[in-house]
Amino acid sequence: MTDSHPEFPPPRFGVGDKVVVKNGPPETHCRTPYYLRGVNGQIIELIGRYQNPSLLAFHKPGLPKLWLYRVRFDQYKIWEQYNGANSDSVVADLYEHWLVPVKEHSNVAP
Repeated sequence: MTDSHPEFPPPRFGVGDKVVVKNGPPETHCRTPYYLRGVNGQIIELIGRYQNPSLLAFHKPGLPKLWLYRVRFDQYKIWEQYNGANSDSVVADLYEHWLVPVKEHSNVAP
């Protein structure tokens, strides 16, 4: 784990937490796959805190750093016509500001 400094906010999610990817408009330099927006997943790893790539793309410092998570998604929840095994999954590294707890999902604007 990186950056365990008292000034940094603790991670909002832990391993095993169920989350939904926000279904909002993309940032200027978005790193969140479109096909995952609005899909439920589960945190499988807390990777650490990193500079914001959306800001780094425009030669800005990328601060404050953001928490980055590894999230697993069931493929049948992503693609309606998916014919593979229910155990098939996709794993993506997503920044915290694109994730909300499943229980709060109904309160998130599309």
